[in-house]
Amino acid sequence: MADPQGFLKHTKRELPARRPVELRLMDWKEVYEQGFQKDTLKTQASRCMDCGIPFCHNGCPLGNLIPEWNDLVYKGQWREGIDRLHATNNFPEFTGRLCPAPCEASCVLGINQDAVTIKQVEVELIENAFDEGWVTPVYPTRLTGKKVAVVGSGPAGLAAAQQLTRAGHTVTVYERADRIGGLLRYGIPEFKMEKRFIDRRLAQMEAEGTIFKTGVNVGVDITAEQLREQFDAVVLSGGATLARDLPIPGRELDGIHQAMEFLPWANRVQLGDDVTDENGLPPIHARGKKVVIIGGGDTGADCLGTSHRQGAASVHQFEIMPRPPEERAGSTPWPTYPLMYRVSSAHEEGGERVFSVNTERFVGEDGKVTGLQAHEVKMANGRFEKVEGTDFTLEADLVLLAMGFTGPEKPGLLEDLGVGYDQRGNVQRDKNWATNIPGVFVAGDMGRGQSLIVWAIAEGRAAAAAVDNYLEGETALPSPVTPTMVAQR
Repeated sequence: MADPQGFLKHTKRELPARRPVELRLMDWKEVYEQGFQKDTLKTQASRCMDCGIPFCHNGCPLGNLIPEWNDLVYKGQWREGIDRLHATNNFPEFTGRLCPAPCEASCVLGINQDAVTIKQVEVELIENAFDEGWVTPVYPTRLTGKKVAVVGSGPAGLAAAQQLTRAGHTVTVYERADRIGGLLRYGIPEFKMEKRFIDRRLAQMEAEGTIFKTGVNVGVDITAEQLREQFDAVVLSGGATLARDLPIPGRELDGIHQAMEFLPWANRVQLGDDVTDENGLPPIHARGKKVVIIGGGDTGADCLGTSHRQGAASVHQFEIMPRPPEERAGSTPWPTYPLMYRVSSAHEEGGERVFSVNTERFVGEDGKVTGLQAHEVKMANGRFEKVEGTDFTLEADLVLLAMGFTGPEKPGLLEDLGVGYDQRGNVQRDKNWATNIPGVFVAGDMGRGQSLIVWAIAEGRAAAAAVDNYLEGETALPSPVTPTMVAQR
C-alpha cells in the first residue's frame, strides 16, 4: 500500500453529508450533498490496510479488486482505478449507491475500527470516470453470428447482456415494462438513485450493440416456442417478482397495497409521465393519509421515504422481528454481514418504527381500510408467540405490504418453457447456470430468490460466461460466482 500507516493516522471514517431533512423532503433528488472532496476521498482510501488477506473479497460476490483501486485512488491514478473497477463490475454507479456493502462488513479494519469507505470510493471512481469521458462503448473484436435473448432488464439481465454483447453475440433484452431497468427503474425511489444514472449506462450499452425491446411480455407477446426458435440461447433474468402477501381478515379492503403497486407511481411522476389527477396525485399516494408499512427492510424504508415526500399525515413501520442491537450481534461475528440496528435516510426523516409486532386483521368501513388490529410477539422455541395483553388498534387509511418476495412468477413463460424448480420454488439451474431446457439459462433473483444487487450483477456475469461457453465451446468472460457458492452464502 502507498501509505501502510494510513489506517493509524486516519481513524475517522468520513462520508458525504446528507442534505438537511427539511430540504430533501421538498424534492426527490438524492439525499447526499454533492461534491465529496477528492482530498478527503484520498485520505479515506489510504485507510485501506495492507492486511495480507483482504476479506473484503470474501464479502463481495463480484470479486472486486478493492485494495487495488483504493491504492490507486490514494495515488491519484483515477484512470487505472476505474479500469480495475470495471474489470469486475459492469455497473459500479448502481452498486455504489444501492449495495448494502457486505465488503465493508468484511473489512479487516472493521474488526476494531470503522471500516474503510469502500462504497464511497467506488461511486466516486465511476462518477469521475463519466465526468472525464472515460466510460465509452467497448466493442467486440468479432461478431459470432449467434443470437441471445435476455428476458428481464434488471441488474442481472443488464450485466449478462453487456458481457455477451462484448463477446460478439447479438443480444436482445426484453422488458415487459415501458422502460428498461426492472426494479432499478420502478422499485428504487429517485431519492436513492436518480434514474439518469440508468439512462447514462443504457446509452453506452446501445452504442455497443445491445438491442432493447420494451413493452414485450415474453410468454404472451412472444411465445416460449418462438423465443427458442429465434435465438441460439436464452437467459432468464426476470427476478423474483411474486410479492409475499398477508392473507388475514380484511385483506380485501381498498387501501391495502403491495409495495410494488405503490412505489412505481412515484417514479413515473418523476420521469414526467402523465399519471396524476387534477391535484397532481398519482393513483396510489400517501398525501394526507395515515400510513402503515408492514415490513422493516429496505423496501419498507423506500415506502417510508416516498410517503414522507408525498406528504403523509403519519407513518408507522411494523417489523415482526425484535429490534436489532446497536452494535454487531454475537450471532453475526466478523467477517459476516452484521445483524444490527440501522437508520436509513428515510428513517431520519420521520415516522415511527415498531418492532416485535404482528398484524392480526385489517378493519374498515364502506369497503375501505380504516385501521388494523395488532399485538406484540416474542420468540419462543424458534416461533413467534403472542404476548398476551398487548392488543392494540391503529388507525390507517393506507397500508403498504413490504414483506419481500417469494419467487418468480410461474404462469406464462416459465410454465410454457417447462423449466424445473428447486425446493424454494426458484428456477433450478446446474453448475453451468443452465436450466433443464437446452440453451436456456437463468441468472439473478429468478434462480437465486430475492437477494442483493451485487449478487444479481455477479450472477449475470457468470451466466454470460456460461452462455458464451455453450455457444462457442470456450469463453474468455470472467465468472465471479458459481451456483455452489450461491447456495453456501
